[in-house]
Amino acid sequence: MNLLLAEDDALLADALVAQLQRAGFQVQHAPNGPVAEYLLLKQPFDLAILDLGLPMMDGLTVLKHVRAAKPTLPVVVLTAMDGLDSRVAGLNAGADDYITKPFDFPELEARLRALLRRTQPAAAAAEVEVGRLSLAREARRASIDGQALELSPREWTLLDLLVTHRDKVVTKEQIAQAWGNEGGEAAGSGNSTEVYIHRLRRKFEGSGLVIRTIRGLGYLLEAAEAR
Repeated sequence: MNLLLAEDDALLADALVAQLQRAGFQVQHAPNGPVAEYLLLKQPFDLAILDLGLPMMDGLTVLKHVRAAKPTLPVVVLTAMDGLDSRVAGLNAGADDYITKPFDFPELEARLRALLRRTQPAAAAAEVEVGRLSLAREARRASIDGQALELSPREWTLLDLLVTHRDKVVTKEQIAQAWGNEGGEAAGSGNSTEVYIHRLRRKFEGSGLVIRTIRGLGYLLEAAEAR
């Protein structure tokens, strides 16, 4: 999941970014309100953590602007302001949850995952189709035109990542992290990522599915339109 953390406390932000990445999130950090607003309006995110006490533009203003443009984006407010009026203002502005500082990271992670389950209930469980490819995540099975693909654990993880982010580029760093989160070794400094990309490309031959290499950035899954 791609997450934005808007937090002006550098020490807390560094710690949270590290913990969230270990928990499997892709994290971008915004140190102030204008940067947070710009990123949230210009880039696709699955979730946002927003401190209300941001400099240059307070978090409540950012939240109102973002909520008007992206009404379905899940937003968790994280703040030291624990008064009733602050909580009500945050929720009325469009926050989906409200967590006060200090807090324990396991509780924050649990609330994030619960929010994602509520807002994206079908994304993880349903069978996903991209062109002639079908992906059944719970069963960890993939097929093209009904013919099952034989995939190693790494190939499955890579394919799932490409399908999940099929509207944007997947970087080598994201792939390495996904493999690491599966309990295996992360990609080394050699050509291991390219090897697995090549294997998937061979399995896709004749299917209309293409994994494009975006030089200097990563890889993008595309499906040719049916003729």
